[in-house]
Amino acid sequence: MHVTRTRRRTTRTAAAAGLLALALLAGGCTEAISGVRGAPGAAGLRDPYFPKLGNGGYDVRHYALSLAYDPGTGRLDGTVEITARATQDLSAFNLDLAGLSVGGATVDGARAAYNRAGNELTLRPREEIRDGAEFRATVTYSGVPEPITDADGSVEGWLRTDGGAVAVGEPEGSMTWFPGNHHPSDKAAYDISLTVPAGLEALSNGVRTERRTEGDGRVTTVWHAAEPMASYLATVAVGRYETATETAVVPAAVPGALPVLTAAEPPVAADSAALRGEIPDLLARQVERFGPYPFSSAGAIVTVDGTLGYALETQTRPVFPAASFDRTTLVHELAHQWFGNSVTPETWRDLWLNEGFATYAEWLYAEEYEHVPARTRFERAFAQEANWAFPPAAPPAAENLFDPPVYQRGAMVLHKLRETVGERTFGEILRGWPAKYRHANASTDDFTAYAESVAGKDLDGLWKVWLYGEGKPDRP
Repeated sequence: MHVTRTRRRTTRTAAAAGLLALALLAGGCTEAISGVRGAPGAAGLRDPYFPKLGNGGYDVRHYALSLAYDPGTGRLDGTVEITARATQDLSAFNLDLAGLSVGGATVDGARAAYNRAGNELTLRPREEIRDGAEFRATVTYSGVPEPITDADGSVEGWLRTDGGAVAVGEPEGSMTWFPGNHHPSDKAAYDISLTVPAGLEALSNGVRTERRTEGDGRVTTVWHAAEPMASYLATVAVGRYETATETAVVPAAVPGALPVLTAAEPPVAADSAALRGEIPDLLARQVERFGPYPFSSAGAIVTVDGTLGYALETQTRPVFPAASFDRTTLVHELAHQWFGNSVTPETWRDLWLNEGFATYAEWLYAEEYEHVPARTRFERAFAQEANWAFPPAAPPAAENLFDPPVYQRGAMVLHKLRETVGERTFGEILRGWPAKYRHANASTDDFTAYAESVAGKDLDGLWKVWLYGEGKPDRP
């Protein structure tokens, strides 16, 4: 959305007309705004594939979500309190929100004007927000969330199930269930409170801090995700789940043993129990390769097939349909906790840094514990023509973000790096990269510069052929 700034008028009549225009823009929902001298934050961050996703002018520090869900009707009632810091003088700012109806908004406790345009929710505070100031914006909303069908045909967002729901958000589905700055470059801590009918579990990211029964018999469960999280990694699972709690004794973001909570819907609970129980051991093995686990909790959620068509590395607690819950996929999604979740792409063009590393984690696991050399996996990938459709660092369009070159050729880049710099240096890169950019964002240029700094030499030839090259090399 483009907002045009006009000169301030000095006459009483002109001022009244300007205030009326603001009230009309806000849908008549609040009284007029005074003393505005700042500029509206940008509506969209011009991501290469999702230019309208995310918003400018502020940086979110924390989301406090209070959600009540009725599986029978599909209705979601929500309140979000966003704590953010202004990065410019703000007269207005945007949040991403798809569907749902907004009931009201405040900024720092004062009623704020708001209006909707597509997936953009614009808030106009009574007083401008100064550059560098911390502020709190609260939005109440409700409705039946509608999922998003991506350009590649996959479905994401708030997905209804028989008697519950599963929420997944890569790349933009989180805006179907809460307003926010939904670009991966703006990470924040989360507290998520979920109120559901008695007899149902309500699961999310992080550590469960409270579970209480309300006066009407519904149950509220509260989750705390202390470490920064991109919104596409937030998740909710509501339904009849069987849960199990273990611990992993690994270096992590918390002292002592790491809590590992897993959940599975009853029809798949027994069959998934053994593999869910392997998570502490798998994490211990990955810690040896990748360094300390970056979060305060771990786990997995396994759903029955039919709702979710893919596994997703939702932060601390990846989500799997039963058909995808195998050891290879589990290794992949756990590796994302370092590569993608802690070190998050600067833009969606950098997605190979997530998927290439997670795929190479599969190769490393097969090499170390199944006696299949990574070179063998590399040669198999090299022989598959689908992996050469485009360079991993330059998918041609949004529908190609999750195509084979991003995963398999991304992993090939890492294997060629390993062969070029040697085992010792490659090991330093595997551990040093997630340490240097822990809980931050990073780009492809950041990675290539980092690898060269550790290797102590120019690697332009490697990047030119394997990372950016349009064609298939003559030999692997």
